[in-house]
This record gives sequence, structure tokens and C-alpha cells, in this order.
Amino acid sequence: MKKFLNTIRNIFKIEDLRKRILYTFGILLIYRLGSFVVIPGINPAAIGQTAAEGSAQDGILGLLDIFSGGAFSNASIFALGIMPYISASIVIQLLGIAVPYFQKLQKEGESGRRKINQLTRYLTIAILLIQAPAYLIGLSSPVMLGPDAFIFGASNTFFIVSATVVLIAGTMFVMWLGEKITDKGIGNGVSLIIMIGIIARLPHALIAEVGARFSTPNGGFVMLIVELVLLFVVFAATIALVQAVRKVPVQYAGRVVGNKQYGGARQYIPLKINAAGVMPIIFAQAIMMLPILLLGRFDATQGLAAVFNNVFGFWYNFTFAILVILFTYFYTAITINTNQMADDMKRNGGFVPGVKPGKNTANYLDTIMTRITLPGSVFLAIVAILPVFADLIGVDRQFAIFFGGTSLLILVGVVLDTLQQIESHLLMRHYDGLMKTGKLKGRQA
Repeated sequence: MKKFLNTIRNIFKIEDLRKRILYTFGILLIYRLGSFVVIPGINPAAIGQTAAEGSAQDGILGLLDIFSGGAFSNASIFALGIMPYISASIVIQLLGIAVPYFQKLQKEGESGRRKINQLTRYLTIAILLIQAPAYLIGLSSPVMLGPDAFIFGASNTFFIVSATVVLIAGTMFVMWLGEKITDKGIGNGVSLIIMIGIIARLPHALIAEVGARFSTPNGGFVMLIVELVLLFVVFAATIALVQAVRKVPVQYAGRVVGNKQYGGARQYIPLKINAAGVMPIIFAQAIMMLPILLLGRFDATQGLAAVFNNVFGFWYNFTFAILVILFTYFYTAITINTNQMADDMKRNGGFVPGVKPGKNTANYLDTIMTRITLPGSVFLAIVAILPVFADLIGVDRQFAIFFGGTSLLILVGVVLDTLQQIESHLLMRHYDGLMKTGKLKGRQA
């Protein structure tokens, strides 16, 4: 405990790190306050009544509400959150594989990155022009607020247009907040905004589960303890998944005197089993949410809309798991450049024992990445659909969403990434890191 307190004290001794952490907290506070600002033209009293009745907690609505930190069910100006931006990012990255123009931009360095970011913002606005009116129409359904909650009427043209502009501005402002955190704060801004929304809904889910356990004779306090232990086990397994690596030995040549070689050092390239992190989960979830948001049918009970609305159904989770596996391979392929790794090793006089430098090394590394990504992606998909099994054993659905799934993976991934950045700041200033176990990326460096 004393070492932990000393580490916290060291964090605030570093002026730059202290400013970044306080700046991040300030931005996240602005985001949380904005999630309670209701869209002009909607009666706040109707929102309070809907929350009291516990409406809109099952299905895709529960997930949307979690990712927005309650802003979705509050009919807030931040109701659509950051998900439209993520959807646009998915489309742009897919175009980077198929369209030569985007491939050229990816190779242009900083100027190309700025152009891609600009196109992503334009596409985000285009998606919002479809999603915002669909969301407003969906609010008038009985499962959401109902038609009586609209002061000017749900079909009033002026209200639809003005509220659409407000929702677009809200999402763009949230996106700007995320970029500011990334530039001047600590951690990845977009991921932190999603994480803070998830954390904000966790107390509500836990209270609902405690109430459900003590209101029924089945299990009670003992069952609640068992659930918390299982949640801890899943949490630990998820951390192990995120940090697991496969070490590839690399030999660096030493001095050559005559016909003999002296010196040389063997090092290891740590190839992560889950190199894509939480991005496959976020991408897959954005794809699964898109049909409901575009259709605006929050109370859908038939056809394809019913499949996407039932987050505890077989076909929803089967499709979700397949998307997670595919996006894991996709994101690993665009983030791990084995050709560049092979060229860097060759340039520095390194080689994998038993493998020729150059193209053969690149093919060898690519083969390893393909093999270790398969179990990593399958395990990631299993963790993603664990809430279904929690629901089958009687866990309240609000709390079951945190039993693995998107929520837990995002929490683990974002927290570890933020801790790694804090760790690197501490080690640069010659302070002890956050952990002595050596598991954080900063300590490995």
C-alpha cells in the first residue's frame, strides 16, 4: 500500500503528467455533464418517468445506453455518442484496402493522415444525417418516450430539423473532446469516452442485480458472491488475453575476426496473440448496431430487425462472434507490418535463426501471426458472447452485459492502455512504475 501511495505521489510530482491527467478528467467531466442536457423540444419529465419505469433496458437499447453513458435513454444532445464516428472509421479503413486512392493516402505520412481524418469527419456527418432523424422517430415509439414527450409534436418538421442539427453538433463535439484527450491528455480519447460511459452505467446494473437477488428466494447473497467471483475470473482471463505474447527469437551478429564470429546477442520480438486489442469488438458492435439505428425500429419484433435487436439471441451472437473473428484478422493485418519488421531486422544485422533474412523472414512472421491470431480471435469472440451464458444462469440482463462482452473488453483494454502510458511517463523520469510484475508494456520497454 505504501509503494502504491508513493507511486501516486510520484505521478503528481511530474508536472507534464499531472497536467495531462487533470486535463483528461476535466474533458470527461464535460462529457458526463453534457449527457444530461436534453434535446430542446423534449419534455424532461417524460424522460424521468421512462427511467422510473425501467423502459428500454433490454435488447440493443441497453447496449446503446451503456456506450453513451445513459445519454441515449436521456434523449441528450450526446445521445448518438461516438459510435457514428467509429462507423465512419470502419468504412474508411475498409476503403483503404480496396480503393487505390485511400491506399495512396495511407502511404503519404502525416499529410495523408490529416486528409483521411478529414474524410472520416465528412463521412461521420453523412451517417449522422441518417441516424439522427431515425433516432428522433424512434423516440416516439412506446418502448422509448412515446409521442406525448414531444413539446412540438414528434412529426413537427421544425423540431426534426433543429434536433437533427443539435444531435450532429453533439456527436462532432464529443469527437472533438476525444481528439483533445488524445493530443493533450492521457490515453486514447475515443476509447476513454466509451469507457467512461460504460463505467457510468455499472452502478445501475449492479444495484439492479442486487435487488433481483434479494427479491427472489433462489440463491440470494450466496449467489451474488458466486457471480462476483465469476466476474473476477472473467476479468483476469481477459487481462491475460490482452497481454499474452508469442516470443520470436532474433539473433544479432557480433564482430567477425577472420573466419570466426564473436559476440552477438539474442533478443525476442514479442508478437501479441491479440494484437488488435479491443478494436475488433468496437468495430463488430458498431456494425451490429447500425441496422437498428438506421431503421429507427427500437421496438422491432419481426424480421431482420428482430435479430439485431435481440442481443441475447442465438443469431445475433453467432453473427457478432463471426464479425469479431474477421475484424481481429483485418485489424491485425493493417497494424502489424511483417515486411517492415523483416526489413528493420535485416538493416540492423538481425535474423531469425534458421530463416533467411528478407522476404523469407517476412513470410515466417506472417505465418506465425496467422497461427496465433486464430486462437486469440476465437477466445476474443467467446469473451464477447459470455453475457448470453450469464443470462442463462439467471443473472439480471443489465448486469449480464458486464460479464464479458463488449463492455468488459473495452474496460480492460482501455485501462491497460492508459496505465501503459502513465508507466512510460514514470519510467522516463526515472521513477518506479505502477507495477512490479513487469507485465505492463512500459516496464517491458
